[in-house]
Amino acid sequence: MRGEWNGLKALILNDCPYAYYVHCMAHHLQLALVAASREVHDVHNFFQNANFIINVVSASTKRNDELLANKSAEIAREIELGELDTGKGQNQIGTLQRPGDTRCSSHFKSIQSLQKMFGATVEVLRSIANDRAASKYSRGDAVGAIKIIMSFDFVFILHLMEKIMKITDVLCQTLQKKSLDILNALDLVSTTKVLLGKLREDGWDPLLQEVQSFCLKHEIDIPDLNSRYVDVTKSRNKHDNTTTLHHYKADVFNVAIDQQMVELNDRFGVQNTELLTLCASLDPRHDSFDVSNICTLVEKNYPADFSSQERAHLESQLPHFQLDVCNHPELKSSPSLADLTIGLFKTGKAATYSMVDRLLRLVITLPVSTATTERAFSAMKLVKTRLRNRMGDDFLRHYMVVYIGKEIAAKITSDEIINLFDTGSRRAEFKLIDM
Repeated sequence: MRGEWNGLKALILNDCPYAYYVHCMAHHLQLALVAASREVHDVHNFFQNANFIINVVSASTKRNDELLANKSAEIAREIELGELDTGKGQNQIGTLQRPGDTRCSSHFKSIQSLQKMFGATVEVLRSIANDRAASKYSRGDAVGAIKIIMSFDFVFILHLMEKIMKITDVLCQTLQKKSLDILNALDLVSTTKVLLGKLREDGWDPLLQEVQSFCLKHEIDIPDLNSRYVDVTKSRNKHDNTTTLHHYKADVFNVAIDQQMVELNDRFGVQNTELLTLCASLDPRHDSFDVSNICTLVEKNYPADFSSQERAHLESQLPHFQLDVCNHPELKSSPSLADLTIGLFKTGKAATYSMVDRLLRLVITLPVSTATTERAFSAMKLVKTRLRNRMGDDFLRHYMVVYIGKEIAAKITSDEIINLFDTGSRRAEFKLIDM
Protein backbone atom coordinates (compact mmCIF):
# COMPACT_ATOMS: atom_id res chain seq x y z
CA MET A 1 0.00 0.00 0.00
CA ARG A 2 2.70 2.49 0.97
CA GLY A 3 5.38 1.35 -1.52
CA GLU A 4 7.41 4.25 -2.82
CA TRP A 5 7.72 2.71 -6.31
CA ASN A 6 4.66 0.61 -7.14
CA GLY A 7 2.31 1.04 -4.19
CA LEU A 8 -0.74 3.21 -3.70
CA LYS A 9 1.51 5.93 -2.28
CA ALA A 10 3.42 6.16 -5.57
CA LEU A 11 0.23 6.32 -7.63
CA ILE A 12 -1.15 9.19 -5.56
CA LEU A 13 2.16 11.10 -5.66
CA ASN A 14 2.20 10.83 -9.46
CA ASP A 15 -1.09 12.73 -9.65
CA CYS A 16 -0.44 15.02 -6.68
CA PRO A 17 3.29 15.61 -5.97
CA TYR A 18 2.54 17.73 -2.88
CA ALA A 19 0.50 15.05 -1.12
CA TYR A 20 1.87 13.86 2.23
CA TYR A 21 2.06 10.29 3.43
CA VAL A 22 1.24 10.09 7.14
CA HIS A 23 1.12 6.55 8.50
CA CYS A 24 -1.70 5.79 10.91
CA MET A 25 -0.29 6.39 14.40
CA ALA A 26 -2.46 3.66 15.90
CA HIS A 27 -0.87 1.20 13.47
CA HIS A 28 2.56 2.65 14.29
CA LEU A 29 2.02 1.78 17.94
CA GLN A 30 0.72 -1.71 17.22
CA LEU A 31 3.66 -2.39 14.88
CA ALA A 32 6.03 -1.20 17.61
CA LEU A 33 4.55 -3.69 20.08
CA VAL A 34 4.81 -6.56 17.63
CA ALA A 35 8.36 -5.64 16.60
CA ALA A 36 9.43 -5.41 20.25
CA SER A 37 7.98 -8.84 21.01
CA ARG A 38 9.99 -10.32 18.16
CA GLU A 39 13.26 -8.68 19.14
CA VAL A 40 13.27 -9.94 22.76
CA HIS A 41 13.48 -13.73 22.52
CA ASP A 42 11.79 -14.44 25.84
CA VAL A 43 8.86 -12.16 25.01
CA HIS A 44 8.57 -13.60 21.51
CA ASN A 45 8.45 -17.14 22.93
CA PHE A 46 5.88 -16.01 25.49
CA PHE A 47 3.44 -14.83 22.80
CA GLN A 48 4.01 -18.02 20.82
CA ASN A 49 3.30 -20.13 23.91
CA ALA A 50 0.32 -18.02 24.95
CA ASN A 51 -1.23 -18.44 21.52
CA PHE A 52 -0.63 -22.20 21.73
CA ILE A 53 -2.31 -22.41 25.16
CA ILE A 54 -5.33 -20.41 23.99
CA ASN A 55 -5.71 -22.65 20.91
CA VAL A 56 -5.61 -25.81 23.03
CA VAL A 57 -8.20 -24.55 25.52
CA SER A 58 -10.49 -22.99 22.88
CA ALA A 59 -10.32 -25.88 20.40
CA SER A 60 -13.95 -26.89 20.98
CA THR A 61 -17.15 -25.54 22.46
CA LYS A 62 -17.03 -28.28 25.10
CA ARG A 63 -13.68 -27.01 26.40
CA ASN A 64 -14.90 -23.43 26.28
CA ASP A 65 -18.01 -24.35 28.31
CA GLU A 66 -15.77 -26.16 30.79
CA LEU A 67 -13.56 -23.07 31.02
CA LEU A 68 -16.53 -20.84 31.82
CA ALA A 69 -17.86 -23.32 34.39
CA ASN A 70 -14.48 -23.50 36.14
CA LYS A 71 -14.23 -19.71 36.23
CA SER A 72 -17.76 -19.44 37.65
CA ALA A 73 -16.90 -21.93 40.39
CA GLU A 74 -13.66 -20.06 41.13
CA ILE A 75 -15.51 -16.75 41.49
CA ALA A 76 -18.12 -18.32 43.79
CA ARG A 77 -15.38 -19.84 45.96
CA GLU A 78 -13.46 -16.56 46.27
CA ILE A 79 -16.67 -14.66 47.13
CA GLU A 80 -17.42 -17.20 49.84
CA LEU A 81 -13.92 -16.73 51.29
CA GLY A 82 -14.31 -12.95 51.17
CA GLU A 83 -11.53 -12.45 48.62
CA LEU A 84 -13.82 -10.77 46.07
CA ASP A 85 -16.29 -7.93 46.45
CA THR A 86 -19.78 -8.27 45.05
CA GLY A 87 -21.79 -5.62 43.24
CA LYS A 88 -23.43 -4.68 39.97
CA GLY A 89 -21.13 -5.24 37.00
CA GLN A 90 -18.40 -6.92 39.04
CA ASN A 91 -16.90 -10.40 38.60
CA GLN A 92 -17.96 -10.78 34.97
CA ILE A 93 -17.03 -14.06 33.31
CA GLY A 94 -15.11 -13.61 30.08
CA THR A 95 -13.20 -15.91 27.75
CA LEU A 96 -9.73 -16.22 26.26
CA GLN A 97 -8.93 -13.89 23.37
CA ARG A 98 -6.42 -14.49 20.62
CA PRO A 99 -3.88 -11.78 19.76
CA GLY A 100 -3.54 -10.40 16.23
CA ASP A 101 -0.66 -8.38 14.80
CA THR A 102 -2.96 -6.03 12.87
CA ARG A 103 -5.67 -5.59 15.50
CA CYS A 104 -5.03 -2.72 17.86
CA SER A 105 -4.98 -3.63 21.58
CA SER A 106 -5.49 -7.33 20.78
CA HIS A 107 -2.26 -8.37 22.54
CA PHE A 108 -3.21 -6.46 25.67
CA LYS A 109 -6.72 -7.94 25.72
CA SER A 110 -5.30 -11.43 25.20
CA ILE A 111 -2.90 -11.01 28.13
CA GLN A 112 -5.64 -9.62 30.36
CA SER A 113 -7.98 -12.50 29.55
CA LEU A 114 -5.27 -15.11 30.17
CA GLN A 115 -4.33 -13.48 33.48
CA LYS A 116 -7.98 -13.31 34.56
CA MET A 117 -8.77 -16.87 33.46
CA PHE A 118 -5.45 -18.37 34.60
CA GLY A 119 -6.82 -20.76 37.23
CA ALA A 120 -9.73 -21.91 35.05
CA THR A 121 -7.36 -22.42 32.10
CA VAL A 122 -5.08 -24.67 34.18
CA GLU A 123 -8.06 -26.74 35.31
CA VAL A 124 -9.22 -27.25 31.70
CA LEU A 125 -5.73 -28.28 30.61
CA ARG A 126 -5.48 -30.82 33.45
CA SER A 127 -8.89 -32.18 32.55
CA ILE A 128 -7.83 -32.68 28.93
CA ALA A 129 -4.53 -34.30 29.97
CA ASN A 130 -6.33 -36.85 32.17
CA ASP A 131 -9.24 -37.49 29.81
CA ARG A 132 -8.77 -40.95 28.30
CA ALA A 133 -11.56 -40.27 25.83
CA ALA A 134 -9.47 -37.51 24.24
CA SER A 135 -6.99 -38.31 21.51
CA LYS A 136 -3.33 -38.83 22.33
CA TYR A 137 -2.49 -35.66 20.39
CA SER A 138 -4.90 -33.58 22.49
CA ARG A 139 -3.55 -35.04 25.72
CA GLY A 140 0.02 -34.39 24.57
CA ASP A 141 -0.77 -30.77 23.70
CA ALA A 142 -2.47 -30.30 27.07
CA VAL A 143 0.53 -31.70 28.98
CA GLY A 144 2.89 -29.43 27.06
CA ALA A 145 0.64 -26.41 27.69
CA ILE A 146 0.52 -27.20 31.45
CA LYS A 147 4.32 -27.30 31.65
CA ILE A 148 4.49 -23.90 29.95
CA ILE A 149 1.74 -22.10 31.85
CA MET A 150 2.84 -23.43 35.26
CA SER A 151 6.38 -22.05 34.91
CA PHE A 152 7.78 -18.98 36.64
CA ASP A 153 9.16 -17.71 33.33
CA PHE A 154 5.70 -17.63 31.70
CA VAL A 155 4.03 -15.94 34.70
CA PHE A 156 6.79 -13.33 34.97
CA ILE A 157 6.55 -12.24 31.33
CA LEU A 158 2.73 -12.38 31.53
CA HIS A 159 2.76 -9.75 34.30
CA LEU A 160 5.57 -7.75 32.70
CA MET A 161 3.80 -7.38 29.37
CA GLU A 162 0.56 -6.54 31.17
CA LYS A 163 2.35 -3.64 32.89
CA ILE A 164 3.91 -2.41 29.65
CA MET A 165 0.78 -2.69 27.54
CA LYS A 166 -1.38 -1.07 30.20
CA ILE A 167 0.68 2.08 29.56
CA THR A 168 0.72 1.86 25.77
CA ASP A 169 -2.93 0.80 25.44
CA VAL A 170 -4.15 4.25 26.55
CA LEU A 171 -2.33 5.79 23.60
CA CYS A 172 -3.50 3.02 21.28
CA GLN A 173 -7.16 3.52 22.20
CA THR A 174 -6.96 7.31 22.03
CA LEU A 175 -5.38 7.27 18.57
CA GLN A 176 -8.49 5.57 17.22
CA LYS A 177 -10.85 8.39 18.20
CA LYS A 178 -12.36 10.61 15.55
CA SER A 179 -11.79 13.95 17.29
CA LEU A 180 -8.07 13.53 18.02
CA ASP A 181 -5.86 16.38 16.76
CA ILE A 182 -2.14 16.60 16.16
CA LEU A 183 -1.16 18.34 19.40
CA ASN A 184 -2.91 15.79 21.61
CA ALA A 185 -1.41 12.92 19.62
CA LEU A 186 2.14 14.19 20.11
CA ASP A 187 1.51 14.85 23.82
CA LEU A 188 0.26 11.28 24.30
CA VAL A 189 3.33 9.84 22.61
CA SER A 190 5.56 11.88 24.94
CA THR A 191 3.69 10.85 28.11
CA THR A 192 3.79 7.19 27.06
CA LYS A 193 7.57 7.34 26.75
CA VAL A 194 7.86 9.03 30.16
CA LEU A 195 5.70 6.40 31.86
CA LEU A 196 7.70 3.58 30.30
CA GLY A 197 10.85 5.22 31.64
CA LYS A 198 9.32 5.39 35.14
CA LEU A 199 8.36 1.73 34.93
CA ARG A 200 11.95 0.82 34.11
CA GLU A 201 13.32 2.85 37.02
CA ASP A 202 10.80 2.07 39.77
CA GLY A 203 8.71 -0.88 38.58
CA TRP A 204 10.98 -3.86 39.24
CA ASP A 205 10.29 -4.46 42.96
CA PRO A 206 6.46 -4.13 42.74
CA LEU A 207 6.45 -6.41 39.69
CA LEU A 208 8.54 -9.09 41.39
CA GLN A 209 6.32 -9.05 44.49
CA GLU A 210 3.20 -9.33 42.34
CA VAL A 211 4.64 -12.27 40.40
CA GLN A 212 5.72 -14.10 43.56
CA SER A 213 2.29 -13.60 45.14
CA PHE A 214 0.63 -14.91 41.96
CA CYS A 215 2.88 -17.98 41.93
CA LEU A 216 2.10 -18.77 45.58
CA LYS A 217 -1.63 -18.50 44.89
CA HIS A 218 -1.47 -20.93 41.94
CA GLU A 219 1.19 -23.24 43.47
CA ILE A 220 3.90 -22.44 40.93
CA ASP A 221 7.52 -23.11 41.90
CA ILE A 222 9.58 -19.95 42.45
CA PRO A 223 13.24 -20.41 41.54
CA ASP A 224 16.10 -19.25 43.74
CA LEU A 225 16.86 -15.83 42.28
CA ASN A 226 20.42 -15.92 43.64
CA SER A 227 21.26 -19.20 41.94
CA ARG A 228 23.26 -19.45 38.73
CA TYR A 229 21.17 -19.06 35.59
CA VAL A 230 21.74 -21.66 32.89
CA ASP A 231 21.36 -20.23 29.40
CA VAL A 232 20.67 -23.07 26.99
CA THR A 233 21.76 -20.92 24.04
CA LYS A 234 25.32 -20.79 25.37
CA SER A 235 27.87 -23.54 25.91
CA ARG A 236 28.27 -24.69 29.52
CA ASN A 237 32.03 -24.75 29.06
CA LYS A 238 32.02 -20.96 29.24
CA HIS A 239 32.25 -19.50 32.73
CA ASP A 240 29.08 -17.49 33.13
CA ASN A 241 28.16 -16.33 36.63
CA THR A 242 24.86 -14.74 35.62
CA THR A 243 22.25 -15.18 38.36
CA THR A 244 18.56 -15.82 37.82
CA LEU A 245 17.79 -12.41 39.31
CA HIS A 246 20.13 -10.69 36.85
CA HIS A 247 18.58 -12.60 33.94
CA TYR A 248 15.01 -11.58 34.70
CA LYS A 249 15.85 -8.01 35.65
CA ALA A 250 18.54 -7.10 33.11
CA ASP A 251 17.93 -9.47 30.21
CA VAL A 252 14.12 -9.54 30.28
CA PHE A 253 12.65 -6.64 32.27
CA ASN A 254 15.05 -3.90 31.19
CA VAL A 255 15.51 -5.14 27.63
CA ALA A 256 11.75 -5.50 27.03
CA ILE A 257 11.10 -1.92 28.15
CA ASP A 258 14.17 -0.60 26.32
CA GLN A 259 13.02 -2.28 23.13
CA GLN A 260 9.63 -0.63 23.49
CA MET A 261 11.33 2.74 23.88
CA VAL A 262 13.55 2.12 20.85
CA GLU A 263 10.58 1.17 18.69
CA LEU A 264 8.52 4.15 19.86
CA ASN A 265 11.42 6.53 19.26
CA ASP A 266 11.99 5.01 15.84
CA ARG A 267 8.38 5.02 14.67
CA PHE A 268 7.46 8.30 16.37
CA GLY A 269 10.86 9.91 15.95
CA VAL A 270 11.67 13.51 15.04
CA GLN A 271 12.18 12.74 11.36
CA ASN A 272 8.87 10.91 10.93
CA THR A 273 6.88 13.52 12.87
CA GLU A 274 8.67 16.61 11.59
CA LEU A 275 5.58 17.93 9.87
CA LEU A 276 3.41 17.21 12.92
CA THR A 277 5.93 18.81 15.26
CA LEU A 278 6.02 21.98 13.18
CA CYS A 279 2.23 22.02 13.23
CA ALA A 280 2.40 22.20 17.02
CA SER A 281 3.99 25.63 16.70
CA LEU A 282 0.78 26.99 15.15
CA ASP A 283 -1.05 27.32 18.47
CA PRO A 284 -0.46 30.91 19.67
CA ARG A 285 -1.44 30.04 23.26
CA HIS A 286 1.56 27.74 23.70
CA ASP A 287 5.21 28.62 24.17
CA SER A 288 6.02 26.53 21.09
CA PHE A 289 4.46 29.20 18.84
CA ASP A 290 7.30 30.34 16.62
CA VAL A 291 6.97 32.54 13.53
CA SER A 292 10.20 31.30 11.96
CA ASN A 293 9.19 27.63 12.36
CA ILE A 294 5.80 28.33 10.83
CA CYS A 295 7.37 30.07 7.84
CA THR A 296 9.73 27.12 7.44
CA LEU A 297 6.73 24.80 7.50
CA VAL A 298 5.03 26.75 4.72
CA GLU A 299 8.10 27.12 2.54
CA LYS A 300 9.14 23.48 2.85
CA ASN A 301 5.81 21.64 2.80
CA TYR A 302 3.31 23.95 1.09
CA PRO A 303 5.19 25.62 -1.81
CA ALA A 304 2.23 25.19 -4.18
CA ASP A 305 -0.31 26.68 -1.76
CA PHE A 306 1.51 29.92 -0.92
CA SER A 307 3.31 32.22 -3.30
CA SER A 308 6.31 34.27 -2.16
CA GLN A 309 4.09 37.31 -1.72
CA GLU A 310 1.54 35.32 0.31
CA ARG A 311 4.30 33.92 2.53
CA ALA A 312 5.36 37.50 3.25
CA HIS A 313 1.77 38.39 4.18
CA LEU A 314 1.63 35.31 6.43
CA GLU A 315 4.79 36.36 8.26
CA SER A 316 3.34 39.81 8.95
CA GLN A 317 -0.03 38.43 10.08
CA LEU A 318 1.32 35.87 12.57
CA PRO A 319 2.38 38.33 15.36
CA HIS A 320 -1.03 40.04 15.23
CA PHE A 321 -2.73 36.64 15.19
CA GLN A 322 -0.85 35.55 18.31
CA LEU A 323 -1.82 38.63 20.35
CA ASP A 324 -5.40 38.62 19.11
CA VAL A 325 -6.05 34.98 20.01
CA CYS A 326 -4.48 35.27 23.47
CA ASN A 327 -6.67 38.30 24.29
CA HIS A 328 -9.92 37.21 22.65
CA PRO A 329 -12.38 35.67 25.19
CA GLU A 330 -13.70 33.03 22.78
CA LEU A 331 -10.60 32.12 20.79
CA LYS A 332 -8.28 31.66 23.76
CA SER A 333 -10.52 28.92 25.16
CA SER A 334 -10.52 26.80 21.97
CA PRO A 335 -9.41 23.27 22.92
CA SER A 336 -7.78 22.38 19.57
CA LEU A 337 -6.55 23.81 16.28
CA ALA A 338 -9.75 22.65 14.58
CA ASP A 339 -11.87 24.56 17.10
CA LEU A 340 -9.60 27.57 16.73
CA THR A 341 -10.16 27.52 12.95
CA ILE A 342 -13.93 27.37 13.49
CA GLY A 343 -13.66 30.24 15.97
CA LEU A 344 -11.84 32.40 13.42
CA PHE A 345 -14.69 31.84 10.97
CA LYS A 346 -17.44 32.56 13.49
CA THR A 347 -15.82 35.74 14.76
CA GLY A 348 -15.10 37.01 11.24
CA LYS A 349 -11.35 37.07 11.82
CA ALA A 350 -10.73 34.51 9.07
CA ALA A 351 -10.84 37.37 6.56
CA THR A 352 -8.44 39.46 8.64
CA TYR A 353 -5.92 36.63 8.96
CA SER A 354 -6.60 35.03 5.58
CA MET A 355 -3.14 33.47 5.19
CA VAL A 356 -3.19 32.07 8.74
CA ASP A 357 -6.68 30.69 8.17
CA ARG A 358 -5.54 28.97 4.97
CA LEU A 359 -2.57 27.38 6.74
CA LEU A 360 -4.74 26.20 9.64
CA ARG A 361 -7.18 24.58 7.23
CA LEU A 362 -4.34 22.75 5.52
CA VAL A 363 -2.86 21.56 8.80
CA ILE A 364 -6.06 20.24 10.40
CA THR A 365 -6.67 18.01 7.36
CA LEU A 366 -3.51 16.01 8.16
CA PRO A 367 -4.69 12.55 9.32
CA VAL A 368 -3.38 11.44 12.70
CA SER A 369 -5.17 8.11 12.47
CA THR A 370 -6.96 6.13 9.75
CA ALA A 371 -9.40 4.58 12.22
CA THR A 372 -12.34 6.51 10.73
CA THR A 373 -11.44 5.37 7.22
CA GLU A 374 -11.11 1.77 8.34
CA ARG A 375 -14.53 1.94 9.98
CA ALA A 376 -15.92 3.20 6.66
CA PHE A 377 -14.52 0.15 4.86
CA SER A 378 -16.02 -2.09 7.54
CA ALA A 379 -19.38 -0.39 7.06
CA MET A 380 -19.12 -0.99 3.31
CA LYS A 381 -19.17 -4.75 3.95
CA LEU A 382 -22.50 -4.32 5.71
CA VAL A 383 -23.97 -2.08 3.01
CA LYS A 384 -22.80 -3.85 -0.15
CA THR A 385 -23.43 -7.53 0.52
CA ARG A 386 -23.60 -10.55 -1.79
CA LEU A 387 -27.29 -9.85 -2.40
CA ARG A 388 -26.52 -6.22 -3.28
CA ASN A 389 -23.57 -6.86 -5.57
CA ARG A 390 -25.21 -4.96 -8.48
CA MET A 391 -25.43 -1.73 -6.47
CA GLY A 392 -24.14 1.21 -8.53
CA ASP A 393 -21.32 3.49 -7.42
CA ASP A 394 -23.50 6.58 -7.07
CA PHE A 395 -26.10 4.82 -4.94
CA LEU A 396 -23.37 3.15 -2.86
CA ARG A 397 -21.66 6.51 -2.32
CA HIS A 398 -24.87 8.19 -1.17
CA TYR A 399 -25.82 5.22 1.00
CA MET A 400 -22.38 5.22 2.66
CA VAL A 401 -22.57 8.94 3.45
CA VAL A 402 -25.87 8.44 5.28
CA TYR A 403 -24.71 5.23 6.99
CA ILE A 404 -21.38 6.59 8.22
CA GLY A 405 -22.73 10.03 9.19
CA LYS A 406 -25.51 8.62 11.35
CA GLU A 407 -25.30 11.53 13.79
CA ILE A 408 -25.92 14.04 11.00
CA ALA A 409 -28.57 11.92 9.25
CA ALA A 410 -30.52 11.54 12.52
CA LYS A 411 -31.07 15.32 12.59
CA ILE A 412 -32.80 15.31 9.18
CA THR A 413 -36.57 14.90 9.49
CA SER A 414 -38.85 13.11 7.06
CA ASP A 415 -40.64 16.38 6.25
CA GLU A 416 -37.37 17.98 5.21
CA ILE A 417 -36.67 15.10 2.83
CA ILE A 418 -40.17 15.30 1.36
CA ASN A 419 -39.91 19.07 0.91
CA LEU A 420 -36.59 18.64 -0.86
CA PHE A 421 -38.07 16.31 -3.49
CA ASP A 422 -41.53 17.90 -3.57
CA THR A 423 -42.37 19.55 -6.88
CA GLY A 424 -45.93 20.46 -5.94
CA SER A 425 -48.08 17.52 -6.98
CA ARG A 426 -45.70 14.76 -5.86
CA ARG A 427 -46.18 15.31 -2.13
CA ALA A 428 -49.31 13.14 -2.08
CA GLU A 429 -47.28 10.21 -3.37
CA PHE A 430 -45.12 10.12 -0.20
CA LYS A 431 -46.47 8.02 2.63
CA LEU A 432 -44.91 8.13 6.09
CA ILE A 433 -44.84 4.82 7.94
CA ASP A 434 -44.45 4.86 11.71
CA MET A 435 -41.80 2.39 12.82
